[in-house]
Amino acid sequence: MKQDRVKLLIIDDDPKVSWILSEGLEGDYEILTARDGIEGIQIASTDKPELILLDIKMPGMSGLEVLKKLKKSDLPSDVIMLSGHGETKYVVESIHNGAEEFINKPFDVKEVEIHLQSVLEKARLRKELRRVNEELRAKSQYDAFIGDSPKILEVKNLIEQVADSDLTVLIRGESGTGKEIVARMLHELSSRSANAFSKVNCAAIPRELLEAELFGYEKGAFTGAHKTKPGRFEVANKGTMFLDEIGDMPLELQSKLLQVLEQQEFVRVGGVNNIKVDLRIICATNRDLDVAISNQQFRDDLFYRLNEITIYLPPLRERRDDTPLLVEHFMKKYSTLYKKELQPLSRETISMLVEYDFPGNIRQLENLVKQVIVREDEGIVDDLLLRGQKLQPARSYQPASQLQPVAAGFAAEAETASQPDYSLKKRISRAVAVEEKRLISEVLTKVNWNRRKAAEILEISYRSLLYKIKEYRINEIE
Repeated sequence: MKQDRVKLLIIDDDPKVSWILSEGLEGDYEILTARDGIEGIQIASTDKPELILLDIKMPGMSGLEVLKKLKKSDLPSDVIMLSGHGETKYVVESIHNGAEEFINKPFDVKEVEIHLQSVLEKARLRKELRRVNEELRAKSQYDAFIGDSPKILEVKNLIEQVADSDLTVLIRGESGTGKEIVARMLHELSSRSANAFSKVNCAAIPRELLEAELFGYEKGAFTGAHKTKPGRFEVANKGTMFLDEIGDMPLELQSKLLQVLEQQEFVRVGGVNNIKVDLRIICATNRDLDVAISNQQFRDDLFYRLNEITIYLPPLRERRDDTPLLVEHFMKKYSTLYKKELQPLSRETISMLVEYDFPGNIRQLENLVKQVIVREDEGIVDDLLLRGQKLQPARSYQPASQLQPVAAGFAAEAETASQPDYSLKKRISRAVAVEEKRLISEVLTKVNWNRRKAAEILEISYRSLLYKIKEYRINEIE
């Protein structure tokens, strides 16, 4: 038997019809037959054929009833209805209930084959469209993770390596560093991306409700449980379950989570039957779980089970080179959202943002840019930073890529200042900026302004090079 043949199930009470179709199509299809609707549903459930030819008029369960049950069971089969003349109303109803096409009796086998190929081609196109959409969703999530600093490139590389596996991932980092974005990237880049991504914040749901939310409950399990309700683990079946702030999960629930991780099963609140699930679990926390374990607030066996892969997200103060890229991203996002036209922030403001420690990380930066867009006033940045400052701006670090461009009159401005500038750091920064601009200009001229080639030679990203060209006001006529 050829392994690449398409499975075709023929459900028809007329043995002559089944015989004619089987004889005519057997060379290209793996044929299965059923004499009535009940047998057809059973075969479809076990063999999962790609195509089903289904007669509308059958004794007992009609073809229309069979179609409804097949579609309700969520089988992957495409159905083509076989109908006699004068059954147009049934055909219309069949198409409305999910049939792909219909073929009138009597028919020619060649005609049937054309219909089968047409349905297969449409299925192929749908599959290709899903694949493209999944890639676009994945790219959208990937693009939302802004940054090309060494630490972020390392994180992106790790995400790509482990995304399409079932390893449990623990994402660690301070609040506002983008842990949920990473979780969604892991989902969208995996083979589970077509299925559900379900998120639960363990710190946001009261302890007494979290168990019912995660595991579901049976009717009558507690006061107010008027009907059985599936939990988030069931909703996420075949997909990804993201447990945010896992460090805040109550100890009594941690053992049940461990059972889900190890056995892929659990029991609803008030239930007695084990429910099997197939899902991938991703967790995130900003707590130090080692401290929580020593304080007996987190199970060590659960920690080791969660810790198959750990992704650490650095705070913004450890990836300052990414700040201008993040600012540019948020400026575009909220200018479009609020229909505002705003000029790019000045180099002085960008430098101020790069130096600031941002205790709230990317989330704080995003909110700040949002206020600038809404109020259309760049001048509020200084006030907002000082007003919300919890950490002192770092004065020991200033990446060369974010220094103020060296304009022609830069030295003259320094000399005419009211007080001499003896700051060693500032003088070194200006010297570095001069050399950086000179080197970029030299390389660009050497490669005839091929920016991608220049970025490769300079060993920086293409986006960073474009930013530096704009920042230093480098142009081809220099």
